[in-house]
Amino acid sequence: MNSTLFFSHPDCQLHDMGNFHPESPDRLRMIDQMVKSKNWEGKLTFLEAPKINTDNFNNVHPRHYVEALLAQSPMEGVVNLGPDISLNPFSINASFYAAGAAIQATDEVIAKRATNAFCAVRPPGHHAESTTAMGFCIFNSVALAAERALAAGMERVAILDFDVHHGNGTVEIFQDRPEVLVCSSFQYPFYPGRFDTVDRPNICLTPLPSGSDSSVFRSAVEPQWRAALQQHQPEMIFISAGFDAHRDDPLAGLNLEDEDYLWITQFIRDLAEETAEGKIVSLLEGGYDLNALARCVKLHLEGLIA
Repeated sequence: MNSTLFFSHPDCQLHDMGNFHPESPDRLRMIDQMVKSKNWEGKLTFLEAPKINTDNFNNVHPRHYVEALLAQSPMEGVVNLGPDISLNPFSINASFYAAGAAIQATDEVIAKRATNAFCAVRPPGHHAESTTAMGFCIFNSVALAAERALAAGMERVAILDFDVHHGNGTVEIFQDRPEVLVCSSFQYPFYPGRFDTVDRPNICLTPLPSGSDSSVFRSAVEPQWRAALQQHQPEMIFISAGFDAHRDDPLAGLNLEDEDYLWITQFIRDLAEETAEGKIVSLLEGGYDLNALARCVKLHLEGLIA
């Protein structure tokens, strides 16, 4: 069994919201350059993501939402969906591959053809609510992956989100679904300011003040997430892997270091070993300093492989 699968698709680089936009195709190019420069000694298997079958949007995004996005997809130029998300002619296609990667990675890990998987895809997903595109996100891929695991017969899953921005879409989708635990650490108060005070037994929120460093992050996340996962006993863990809490990131104000991303990955992997036979699917979310992003994705992969 291969240790870790790496899913991506070249069409994910065609989604482009304009010059100087931080969520740029260069993010995946930098990650691609990084992974190809390292000898993974056969421990990382590269696979091309398939497109999602639109029937798999059910229970996460209603059909009218998907159809409305398809209707707005431009033949040329750019169409704005909101102040922070727009479509070019390739955006919906890229989103279908991003979501397809999440579904396929979930299937592969459930079938035990891999211990875990990482999806290097864009656009990201965790801000997308059931009927709202926002925060650079169109479809909530991590929610689709969790739904896929439940449809496959799992009774409890968990989504762990360490992006600097709160995973509002994931919480909105699952806040009344007790079989899905959602843990989210995030700078607070900060964008998007939605669903960040939800009080549910299956929602574990870890707000962090601006300027928080490694020690603050680790001392908050470790006890809260461990207690939540030990209580929930998930059969599979999904990660919204955002790397924008890094001190070098231009869009936020937390001060994590490279090593924090290895730590959080190893921490999650250890928790997955306890209840989920190590089953993890991780999806790229934020991270906008290209050098920090590439370095931290490398550490994240090393943590998954180890």
